[in-house]
Parts: sequence; structure tokens; C-alpha cells
Amino acid sequence: MQLRWQIAQFFEIRWWQHYLSGKEKNDYLNWKKNYWRGLLDRLELPVPENASALDAGCGPAGIFTVLEGSKTDALDPLLERYERELPHFQRTDYPTVRFFCQPLELFEPEQPYDLVFCLNAINHVADLEVCFDRLVACTCPGGSLVLTVDAHNYGWLKRIFRAFPGDILHPHQYDLPEYEAMLTRRGLRIVRRELLKKERIFSYYALVAVRGA
Repeated sequence: MQLRWQIAQFFEIRWWQHYLSGKEKNDYLNWKKNYWRGLLDRLELPVPENASALDAGCGPAGIFTVLEGSKTDALDPLLERYERELPHFQRTDYPTVRFFCQPLELFEPEQPYDLVFCLNAINHVADLEVCFDRLVACTCPGGSLVLTVDAHNYGWLKRIFRAFPGDILHPHQYDLPEYEAMLTRRGLRIVRRELLKKERIFSYYALVAVRGA
């Protein structure tokens, strides 16, 4: 799995370079910020003033871009490469955000967060079980963990994608009940499940889960 993750990381930066090619920085960031605000509204998830928040697997334009009133940390192992190779991301554009360039598996926060976001990132990691453990540990009792995932629609395709790298950017291939079980068996309660986009092979879901007090 480590090799698949390394290959996925290699292609991840190239995907971003291709995707952002020709997109003007401010236009793209304004569009992305509106997307994040729309997601928070759709999930009916308020971000209280001065709440602590973690954007795990933030990418170059994660939800950290719209959490102005919170105490926000953002984490991604490719941050230094984003800053060097993508004109759309500079850490100095976000002076109130603390950035950590490291894998989620190794992240040790000073204290748990009121809100933890892992948006379209969990199936990019090297060690899925360790990362779910880290996400739960990073969420304070009574706090919320917000996860978005591409979940398989068909079991037979899921098994094929697991055997062969048909989805090279995502080392992990699961369906929605499996992702939900990864949360509930760690003591989280799923309070919202939202289908964001349905496609032929995958459906894109948002899950909001609360850690027990």
C-alpha cells in the first residue's frame, strides 16, 4: 500500500498542475471559497467564532480558505510542493492559518479540535486505519468530524479497483457502509449523510459525525 500511496502522490501534484493550468488565481479561489461556503450551508454546519478547526488533507485551496473566524490548522504532505509549483497557493495569503507539511499518520496536535474536516482526502492516505484513528483523536469530545468520500456504487467494481490500480489517485477503494463503519466502530455517531454527487462508478458523499462526550 505504501508504494500505491507514493505513486498516488506523484500523480496528485501533476493532477493539480493540469487542473489549475489556465485558471486565474483570484477567479479560482473565489469559486472555491463559494463552493466551501455552499457545502457548510448544505450540511447546516455552523462554524462558531473562535472554534478550533483542522483541515486534514487540505490541498492548495481547502476549506481553510473560508474559516476566517476560527483558529485553523491545515495539514497536507504536499504543501511545500504546492507552494513551489502552483501559483494558486502561498501560505502568506492566509496569515491566520497554521500549516503543517506532513502526513496525517504522523500528525500530533497540541490539543483536539472542535471541528475536523477531511474532505476528499481520506482515500488518498497511505494507512487508512491509522488515519481514521488520528482523525478521531484530533476531534474533541462533543466535536464534529466532517468527511467527504468517493464511495463505490457496485461491489464488483470495487473488487476490481482494489486488485488493479484503475483509480491511480486513490489507493483505497470502499463503499459508503464501509466508510461509515470506520467511524461508528471508533465511537462516533453519524448525524448527517448527504449525497453531493452521483456518478456511474462512484458517488460523492459527505458525512458529519460527532465524537461522544
